Amino acid sequence: MIDPHRLLAFCTMSVLLSAIPGPSVLFVIGRALAHGRRTALASVLGNALGGYALVIAVALGIGALVETSVIVFNAIKLAGAVYLVHLGVKALRASWKSRAEAASIASAPSSGRGSVLAGFMVGVTNPKSVVFLTAMLPQFVDREAGHVTLQMLSLGLAGAVLALISDGLWGLTASAARTWFGRSPRRMSLVGGAGGLAMIGLGTAVAVTGRAD
Repeated sequence: MIDPHRLLAFCTMSVLLSAIPGPSVLFVIGRALAHGRRTALASVLGNALGGYALVIAVALGIGALVETSVIVFNAIKLAGAVYLVHLGVKALRASWKSRAEAASIASAPSSGRGSVLAGFMVGVTNPKSVVFLTAMLPQFVDREAGHVTLQMLSLGLAGAVLALISDGLWGLTASAARTWFGRSPRRMSLVGGAGGLAMIGLGTAVAVTGRAD
């Protein structure tokens, strides 16, 4: 059984981590601005699944390798950065079309499966989540109670659900603002470009951010 106090403490930290704008939040906002609510929420789901994949990796001991290897950490970080820039460039290219085309392209959401996959890729390569889970998750486990792996998986699941709710709220808020912009083709073109620039800027920031050893 998981100690309720440990569970509460971990959930509190997860909520605080999710509420602070980081790679996941900024990614969701960028997707909402560039493509709309449906794509944003699908991206949120994928992001949560990617985050839970990190939990599984930590629970199985793979997280220790990431924590101790600068090469592995940087490889994961750069993969996520490149993917974010790629998504941003795609959104920018759409916004550079004629105003009417930009409005129709931006209003048409990406496929649900593709958006979930995009969110998963960002979630599983999120440096903030990698550092948090490898450094903090094992500290909330009661090793005397046994079933350490199961405890980690359960704690991580609770954190993933909370992140899903938090990121979903960010996505809904950003897509609501996008709805207003959508009344004008010119404004829609601008907001689609803003979403693309946000993802490119985020990818660049992730690439140049180092480890806090």
